[in-house]
Amino acid sequence: MKILVTGAAGFIGCHLALRLASRGYGVEGLDAFTPFYDTALKEDNARTLADAGVLVHRLDLASDDLQGCLHDVNAVYHLAAQPGLSASASFETYLRQNVTATYRLIEALRESSALEMFINISTSSVYGKYATGDETTEPRPTSYYGVTKLAAEQLVMAAERERKLPACSFRLFSVYGPRERPDKLYPKLIRALLENLPLPLFEGSEEHRRSYTFVDDIVDGLVTTLDHWGGCRGQIINLGNDTAITTGEGIRIVEEILGKKVQIQRLPRRPGDQIATQANIAKARMVLGYAPRVLPAAGLGITVAWNRDYLQRHARQ
Repeated sequence: MKILVTGAAGFIGCHLALRLASRGYGVEGLDAFTPFYDTALKEDNARTLADAGVLVHRLDLASDDLQGCLHDVNAVYHLAAQPGLSASASFETYLRQNVTATYRLIEALRESSALEMFINISTSSVYGKYATGDETTEPRPTSYYGVTKLAAEQLVMAAERERKLPACSFRLFSVYGPRERPDKLYPKLIRALLENLPLPLFEGSEEHRRSYTFVDDIVDGLVTTLDHWGGCRGQIINLGNDTAITTGEGIRIVEEILGKKVQIQRLPRRPGDQIATQANIAKARMVLGYAPRVLPAAGLGITVAWNRDYLQRHARQ
């Protein structure tokens, strides 16, 4: 089976492509290497993928010719997207990277005779401030990111309903781990503690509850989809951790691992942020046999070790 992973030089995409390659699948990646954050991390991921035999096409889904990288592809994992909340980028950027890019990818695949599976990666942000219900809960996004990811998901599912694309969509919850974007909480926290820097933290965020889900657990669920396609096709499925901790509890775990207290720099409350997420994964358990295994203390221990090594390596360069 030949598999294409879009957003392969990103956080989850890199982990997924490496896992698929280790299972013996023919894997190729696609990434635009957009400069939303320092591309050094994406380039590091791309080198790791190359070492594992995964070719990464440097293409922009929203504008480039895609036919060359789609030839004979049997399965697509679509992770490429503009992340972050509304203040992170313009609405036009979210529209281009999330909606237009997804539309062009779907259109490029419509005539494919080889495609068997299109696995769209969505987000709990489509639910809005409180992401605690099941997949039948009304989406009420509060950010450009959530709005455009919901639109992209519906483009995919509309194509599935027309029987022009064999597709499903996963809504992921608060994924963390090695290779996570440097603008996210845990990489910022770890760097702040290691380099004695203040941690910028939005007012009220320490009380937010999150279904922090270790990236290996997410990848387990995504890879398992290949063996349970009959139950996944046409479905929207939550994928995350069904237990939650507060952001403050997560910060304290990292402080205990490193034996230091972080200095907090208070910022005004961030509009569009989620107040509580707790993944209802009953459907994923039933369809995939999905069961997240990594507890926060263990996952954050691995995350701290990776970030420490990464920062040390790049400090020497």
